[in-house]
Amino acid sequence: MTTTIWTEIDRFMQSKGSVFETLQNLARNLTREGIDYTIIGGMALVMHGYVRTTQDVDLLMSPQGLERFQKLLVGRGFVPTFPGATRRFRDASTDIVVEILIAGEYPGDGKPKPVCFPNPATAFIERDGIRIIPLSQLIELKLASGLTASDRLKDLADVQELIRILNLPADFAAQIDPSVRDGYMNLWNGVDRAKQERDLES
Repeated sequence: MTTTIWTEIDRFMQSKGSVFETLQNLARNLTREGIDYTIIGGMALVMHGYVRTTQDVDLLMSPQGLERFQKLLVGRGFVPTFPGATRRFRDASTDIVVEILIAGEYPGDGKPKPVCFPNPATAFIERDGIRIIPLSQLIELKLASGLTASDRLKDLADVQELIRILNLPADFAAQIDPSVRDGYMNLWNGVDRAKQERDLES
């Protein structure tokens, strides 16, 4: 890796750097324009306590919110990543990609299922002036994605790390949709088993 990349990773781990700048740019602009949004994906993991590097920002909006974003902010700090792009933009000041997901659509394989992307007007908590998806809904979406799309196994790994790092209990499953509870419990049991094995060895 180049020195520049290592420097950026170090800044990321300190909650600095280009991705965090983009997060702040988005929050400031969207709040000013009154556009509902929720941060999901890798940056939501970071803000919930699982710090792993990510090179973009995933943003949840309503269809109407996306229209307003395109009208009010594209060309004013954010540009399409390629001609005709309607959901992938780049922060012109940081070069970080912003990917927009739409409320009502489905994670993973994209097929209808009990878990869909929620309404950003209500599905958020606020941290340091930035709206992020609540932990239970983040885990729901990660499970629904990883359990239905063979190329999204990293979403299951993310849930497993959240369980481990945040020491989530088995009964956290009661907070998520019934359709993904078995998936949560399978991951929870795996984390618990590994912990017990380490305790026996020590």
